Amino acid sequence: MSRNERSNSQQQPVRGAKQDKRTRIPDDRAQRTRDRLGNAFVELIHEKPIESVTVQNVLDRASVGRSTFYLHFRDKNDLLLSQLEKFLEMMSTTLIVRKEASHRVAPVAEMFAHIDNQRDLYSIHAGAGRLNDFFDLAQGCFARGIEHRLRESKRVPKIPHRELAARASAMAGSLLSLLRWWLDRGAKEPPAEMDELFHRMVWNGLQ
Repeated sequence: MSRNERSNSQQQPVRGAKQDKRTRIPDDRAQRTRDRLGNAFVELIHEKPIESVTVQNVLDRASVGRSTFYLHFRDKNDLLLSQLEKFLEMMSTTLIVRKEASHRVAPVAEMFAHIDNQRDLYSIHAGAGRLNDFFDLAQGCFARGIEHRLRESKRVPKIPHRELAARASAMAGSLLSLLRWWLDRGAKEPPAEMDELFHRMVWNGLQ
């Protein structure tokens, strides 16, 4: 290999690294814009009814142009669903991301505590008739997260793939029913206690 060929081969990864960095910049910038719009929307629905919040209100609060908004979202409802999905994906994968070495299949205590702290936001969604959107998204997110944790667990007996997926979906439904029950009764029990209750239900059902 000539000196020039060696020089070119050594320089190639550097150019590739620079190119990767350049391609990541628009993604990072887009995410920051989405975060600004989402944060502005959440602030606004704490200040007035969600039906009264307009796209222009969000744009003004986030200091983002209208054309930029429509590059990311179709409308206000799309922005709302995006925020809900972002929260649910983060929450349903918490145990997976931090590689928790426990027999828990869902971060029940963490989610219940978070929702309890954001009770006014829950009430806003309930008052606007948007809770079905939340629970529909949550069902899918937690079913996937629970199935992943069950596959990793050494406590689970050998169960066919399809049956395990069905059980995970049923467990996600039970979790959300438990959440509704807990909130409707005024969230009297500590989140940690609800976590223990849910996981007793899970493992008793798998025995």
